[in-house]
Amino acid sequence: MAMDAERRQAELIAQFSSQAVALSSAQQLAALVLEATSHPALFAFSELLALPALSMLAGTQYSSSLDLLRLFAYGTLKDYKNNSGSLPALLPDQVRKLKQLSVLTLAESTKILPYDQLMQELDVSNGIVRGKLDQLRRCFEVRCLQPVSAASLSICPMIFLYAYCIRFRYNLQLEEILHLIS
Repeated sequence: MAMDAERRQAELIAQFSSQAVALSSAQQLAALVLEATSHPALFAFSELLALPALSMLAGTQYSSSLDLLRLFAYGTLKDYKNNSGSLPALLPDQVRKLKQLSVLTLAESTKILPYDQLMQELDVSNGIVRGKLDQLRRCFEVRCLQPVSAASLSICPMIFLYAYCIRFRYNLQLEEILHLIS
C-alpha cells in the first residue's frame, strides 16, 4: 500500500513537472501551482519547487504563487496564518491539504499528538463536539456534545445529525446521513 502511494506521488509529480516545462508564462505557471496545491492526492511539493520552470515566477506579479508552493513544500497552516498578508487566499481544498500537511509535520517530531496542540495548529475552534479518535475501531468517540440551539440547528443540520448519530454509536456512513437530510 505504501508503494502504491509512493508510485502515485511520483506519477503526479511527473505529470505536473511535464506541464510546468511546457508552460511559457508566469500566469500559466501560477495556475499550475494552484492546481497542484489543490490536487487531493498530491502531498510532495519540494520536487515541483525545484523545477527551473517555476523560478520564472520570481520577481513577477505571480511571485506569491512561488511562495505558496514553498509553503506547501515546507510549511504549515500556522505559517500560512502568520504570513497570509503576503500569500494568495487559500481555496477550501488547499486549506484541507495544508491541514493534512501540518499534521504530517507534527507527526515527524512526535508519535503522540496532543489534542490541544492539534486544535491550535489546525486552527480548529472547540465546537459542539468533543471526543477521541479511535483509529483501531476507525471511529470518533463522542465524550461531550454541547447543546445546540434551534437557530444553530437550522444553520447546520448535518453537523448536528452527524454528531447525534456518532454519540449514540449508529454505524452510519456520511453518505447515508446526507441521504437522510436531503
